[in-house]
Amino acid sequence: MKKSNPVVIVGGGPSGTAAAAMLGKYQIPSVIIDETSKIGGVIYRGPLRNTATLPHLDDNLQRAMSALRTRYEKHKSFIELKLQTRVLGPEGDQHLLLSEGGGLTTLEHNELILATGCHERSVPFPGWQLPGVMLLGGVQLQIKSGLVKPGSKMALLGTGPLLPLVACQLHKAGVDVVGVYEASAFNKLAKEAVALLHKPKLTLNGLSMMSYLKKHQIPFRYGHGIVSAQGDTYLEQVSVAPYDDQWRPDISQAKPLDVDAIGVGYGFVARTQLAMLLGIEHDYSKVSGYIPKLDDNYQSSQKNTYVVGDSSGLLGADAAICEGQIAALNIVHQRGLLDSATMEKEKRKIERKHARIKRFRFGFDRFSARQTGLLDLPQDDTVVCRCEQATKKQLTDAIDEGVKDLTTLKMRTRIGMGDCQGKTCSSYALDLLHQAGHDKNTGVIKPRFPLDPIPFTFMEETLNEQV
Repeated sequence: MKKSNPVVIVGGGPSGTAAAAMLGKYQIPSVIIDETSKIGGVIYRGPLRNTATLPHLDDNLQRAMSALRTRYEKHKSFIELKLQTRVLGPEGDQHLLLSEGGGLTTLEHNELILATGCHERSVPFPGWQLPGVMLLGGVQLQIKSGLVKPGSKMALLGTGPLLPLVACQLHKAGVDVVGVYEASAFNKLAKEAVALLHKPKLTLNGLSMMSYLKKHQIPFRYGHGIVSAQGDTYLEQVSVAPYDDQWRPDISQAKPLDVDAIGVGYGFVARTQLAMLLGIEHDYSKVSGYIPKLDDNYQSSQKNTYVVGDSSGLLGADAAICEGQIAALNIVHQRGLLDSATMEKEKRKIERKHARIKRFRFGFDRFSARQTGLLDLPQDDTVVCRCEQATKKQLTDAIDEGVKDLTTLKMRTRIGMGDCQGKTCSSYALDLLHQAGHDKNTGVIKPRFPLDPIPFTFMEETLNEQV
């Protein structure tokens, strides 16, 4: 293999950019493919237009965004960016099919790093399809990237550290935040105090955010969550209630809130559709969904193909950077540019940091562990699969009649047959199967090629070029 062959990296977030920078340090070229117009991923992408001030972004986030940009700038002579480019899937042996610049192209790879990140876990409930009901990451993306207020009067509901962060960002952007509702009880968080001390700076950051909310009289309620959303043509009101330890709402204590938008966040799922199309072996994780089987260098069952960042398990941006660096170090070693002893020394240093992050993150995972009460939020007529309009009753009827796996459930109800290929509905459907006692050989809704629809104009132009 020629040393000049670029490593292909899918995803320009923290892990992909860190991998490219590490490769560049040893003068190995790389190509980063990303579907957006800026590197940084959802978390560090930053505003898509120039602005004099960023009142809604805290100092820590701005420093992290700056550090990612510095990492790229230092080694950019070895990094080629293919922005606003989508990977549609594998094309033959060691090639990817890309949608870029108004047409279709292919890109060869000898070494491939997948840093495709994650997508949000959808939790259906009555009214969840109303305009104004948004997932928490989407709310944050509007605030950070577009400098757009998602609403004027909002509530945030769900679980995890993103809740207070987004609440602070919204308030600083001028949104009236009427309340923040965390599904888990406070005493459950207190039990994770030792785990949280593995990242004291992040823990202090969280305390600072909670202090900000208290100072500005923004209610933060532990052990509360969503019941339903109401409105004629758009969101006008949301019902919240106390949750028990299984996250079942006490309807007798439900409280209405007048809002024009809400952010709902009950976790994320690893984005592994491309990895599956490439034939990489996966295992199921309750926290992250299906994640690839990897060795300690983040190499998959496919030789010279690595998976890093949230697409290999949900540990956050700092851990993603570590994983990208370790995968890159292994490539440097494989190319003969780093001896085994030096490589292992550098790797151990990164692994120690990664281990601290993992212990911290596992504490939050235990605190925010998804409970079965969420499965009971939808009513029989609540749509679960938006693409095919499949309802909860259709899914539960099929399971009651003997369906035990996702493939059969897909054939019976058409879930996963739409354009999103199950990204919206499959996690909920899988949880229903597990609740019914089918936790073995439940399978997965397999992704289809191409991962995104190809416009007919693209295909026509490509055919004309070939002729």
